[in-house]
Amino acid sequence: MRLATITNWAYGITVLLTLASGSTMLLASSAQERERVAMVQRADLDQATSTIDEDVAQLSSLARQFAISGSQADLIAYRRESGLLKAVETRTAAIRDAGATAPELRALHETLHWADALRGEQATAIEARARGNQQAALAILFSPEYERELDRIQSSVEHFQDRIDQRTAAAVDLAVSASRTWRRVSEIVLGLTGLVFLCVLFFVFRQRVLRPVVRLSDVVTRLAAQDYATEWPHYPQVDEIGDMAQALRGFRENGIVRQRLEKERDADRAVRDLLSRMTQRMQRCDSVQDLTGVIERFAPEVAPRLAGSFYLFDPERNAMQVAAQWHGPVRSRDAFVAMACWGLRRGRQHRPAGDHIDVPCDHVVQDGDTLVDSICLPLIGQNGILGLLYFERRGDTAEIGPDENYLKMLAENVGLALDNLRLRDALRALAMVDPLTGLSNRRQLDDAFEASLAVATRTNTPVSCAMIDVDHFKHFNDKHGHDAGDAVLRAVGEALKRSIRSEDLAFRYGGEEFLLLMPGLGVADARARAEDIRARIANLAVRHDDRDLGPVTASIGVASWPEQCAADRLVQAADAALLRAKRGGRDQVATVVTRDT
Repeated sequence: MRLATITNWAYGITVLLTLASGSTMLLASSAQERERVAMVQRADLDQATSTIDEDVAQLSSLARQFAISGSQADLIAYRRESGLLKAVETRTAAIRDAGATAPELRALHETLHWADALRGEQATAIEARARGNQQAALAILFSPEYERELDRIQSSVEHFQDRIDQRTAAAVDLAVSASRTWRRVSEIVLGLTGLVFLCVLFFVFRQRVLRPVVRLSDVVTRLAAQDYATEWPHYPQVDEIGDMAQALRGFRENGIVRQRLEKERDADRAVRDLLSRMTQRMQRCDSVQDLTGVIERFAPEVAPRLAGSFYLFDPERNAMQVAAQWHGPVRSRDAFVAMACWGLRRGRQHRPAGDHIDVPCDHVVQDGDTLVDSICLPLIGQNGILGLLYFERRGDTAEIGPDENYLKMLAENVGLALDNLRLRDALRALAMVDPLTGLSNRRQLDDAFEASLAVATRTNTPVSCAMIDVDHFKHFNDKHGHDAGDAVLRAVGEALKRSIRSEDLAFRYGGEEFLLLMPGLGVADARARAEDIRARIANLAVRHDDRDLGPVTASIGVASWPEQCAADRLVQAADAALLRAKRGGRDQVATVVTRDT
C-alpha cells in the first residue's frame, strides 16, 4: 500500500475526530454562554427590583420629614421624587424585558400596587400637614399600619429577589454541568485524534520513512561532495520513497553529466585563455619571424593531439613555403603551389576526411586509398592569400573533430595578426620611401648610415658618400611648371636606381638633392661612380606633356671615410664638396682635397 493511501485514511479519521472535537467544543461554549446570560439576567433583575424598595423608602422618608418640619423644601423634594416614579405597567415592563417570568411579574405587580397604595396614604398625610394638621399627618405616617405596609413591601421585594436567585442559580448550575460534560467529551476526542496521529507517525516515519531516509541521506551527503561513484540503494516499492530514490538516481546521472560538462568547460576556458594570450603576443610582434615563433610555441598547446605546419605565401613564386612545424607532420610537403590546396582555392577551411565527402589536397600525401584526416585553414588578408595552417592526426589519436572550432579561432587570430603585420610593414615602408622617386627618404638615412658605418668599422672597409644636386632645377619649375619639375626628379631617381650596386643605398635628401652611400668604395672608385652617374643624368631626355624639357645636368660632391674625413662629418664633407662643384661651374664632380680641408 502506498504511503499516500495510508496517510489519506489517517487524514480522514483525523478530520472526523477533529470535527467531533470541534462540535463538542462549540456545545461547551454554548453552555458557557447560557451561564453567562443567566448571570447577566440575574444582575439586571436585582438592579431593577432594588430600585423599587429604595424608591418606597425614599418617598416615606421625605413625607415624614415634611410632616415633622412642614418645610416647603421637603415638600418640593417629595414631589420631585414622586414625579420620577413611573406607572406600574411601565416599571413591570422594564423588569419583564430583563427576563422575569409571568408568575414573578404577577407577584411584583401586586407589590407595586401596595407601593402605590402607600403613596396614597402619604398624599393624605401631606395634605393634612399642608392644612396645618400636624398631628393627623404624623398619625398616618407613623402609625403601626403604615409600618406594616412598609415591611410587607420590603418582604415582597426580598421574596421576589429570592425567587429570581433560585431560578438563575438553577440555570447556572445546569449550564455549568453541560459545559463540563461537553468539555470532557472534547478532550477525549482530541486525545483520540492525537493517538491516531501518533500511530500514523510511528508507522510512516519509523517503518516506511525513517530507515530509507537515513540511507538516502547518506547517499545525498556523498552526492553533495560530488562522489558520484557511491553505491546506489534499490527501492522497488512504488511509493514516495521509491520516487525519491529515482529522483536521486536522476540527480546522480545529471551530476555525472554536469561534472563532465564542467571538465569540458574548464578545458574550453583553458584553450580560450591560451588563444587569448597567443593573440596578445602576436599583436606585439614586429616581424614575421617573431610571429612564427609565437605560433610555433602556442599552436601545439592549442591542439596537442595534432601535428601541424605554418606556411607563408611567397607571391613572387606563387607558392607556399613552410615556416614552422610542430609534432612532426609527415603528410604535407614543405613547399607547394597555392593551387595545390583546396582550402586556398576556396578561401575557407578544407577537411576531406570529415563528416562530408570532399576532394583531398594535392600537397597532402595520401595513405593508399585511405584519406588522411587533415585540415587546411587558409590565412586570407585584405589583399589576398597570406599563408596556411595545416593539421593532421598524430598516429592513433582521436579524430580532429573536437579541436576543429579551436583551430578555426586559431586560424582567424593568426590571419589577422599576419595581415596586421604585413600592413604595418607596408605602412613602415611607405613612411620610409619617397613617393615621387621611389627612393628611400631622409627618415631612413640615419639608420642606414649608422648600419653602414658599423659594418665598415667591423670589416675595416671605407665608406663613401655622394651628394647630388640637379642644376638649375628652379628653371624647370618656373618655365614648365611644378609637374615638369617632378618629372625631372623622377627621371633622376630612375637613373640613380640603374647606376648603383646592390649594396649601395640611394636617398632623396630633400628638394632636388639626392644622397648616395657607397660602402666598400674609396675616394677614387667613388669619384668614378659619381662621374658615371653624372653622365647618365646628362644623357636624360625628359619629356612632359609632349614637350622636351631640355638638358638635365647635376653637380656631385664626393667624400670618403676614413681617407678624407671623420665618420660623423661624412655627409657634411660631401655637401661641402657639392658646393665646390657648383662654384666650379656645375655639371661636374668634386671631392674634398684633403682630410683636413
